[in-house]
Amino acid sequence: MTAHPEIVPSVVDRIKQTMVALKMPRAIEILDATVRRLEHGEMTALEAIDALLAEEFTLRENRRIKTALVMARLSTIKTLAGFGFSFQPSLDKNRIMALAELKFIARAEVLHLVGPPGTGKSHLSLALGVEAVKAGRSVYFTSLADLVGALAKAEREGTLREKIRFFCRFALLIVDEIGYLPVIPGGGNLFFQLVNARYEKGAMILTSNRGFAEWGDVFGDPVVATALLDRLLHHAIVIQIEGSSYRLRQHADLVPEHIRSKALIQPPPQTPQPKRRGRPTKNGGIDHANG
Repeated sequence: MTAHPEIVPSVVDRIKQTMVALKMPRAIEILDATVRRLEHGEMTALEAIDALLAEEFTLRENRRIKTALVMARLSTIKTLAGFGFSFQPSLDKNRIMALAELKFIARAEVLHLVGPPGTGKSHLSLALGVEAVKAGRSVYFTSLADLVGALAKAEREGTLREKIRFFCRFALLIVDEIGYLPVIPGGGNLFFQLVNARYEKGAMILTSNRGFAEWGDVFGDPVVATALLDRLLHHAIVIQIEGSSYRLRQHADLVPEHIRSKALIQPPPQTPQPKRRGRPTKNGGIDHANG
């Protein structure tokens, strides 16, 4: 039986003091147990060092991610693993998982998630934001109403340029709920100034329950809407989500039919309309009028 030399207590004390100076709380916490395993021959010296550093790194990384999530305003943590792809068959799961590689951020592209309420747009945007934070990218999440409100306040206070620079600092800006609430007068122009400042410089994720053809109504100005889309669709990925609300899946029978039908997004005229019941054609196929 091979004897394993005992580690002199004074050496362990010096290691602890060094760890305190280096601010390594997790390594200090497991040091004694690691030393015992080392003395009993359960691990080598290199394995002990590796274990101490790995535990400390994990602690610091978890702290970094937690802080970054708070700074990004991603208070509601969503994951791609927790998304109900089976409930939204219109989505290509492989395409969504490819987005999680975050190459669109490096290319400063705009990702549009468009669909009726409750179909998972915000969930996907939050999940991609979490992936970006884990990868060390700076992220900021906000609703369009809050964003425009912040820009309007800055304009009144004479600090609009500084506020736009603030929103341009982030590698990924997520703007949620475009079309849910009316935009305040002049809000479209303020949003355009921010979009223009980030154009080809920073990535964005935009979620909307309204088709692009309706953005003139959303922003109250067709000219501003056209200018916005000119930039937001230039380097863009558009994902249309079709289907019913995930949140109402267990209570769909309680929602009046006319409300359910109005919840479906109306795409631009040049794109197919949501599917309706088709009628037979001469060749035996189905003629999907408006679909």
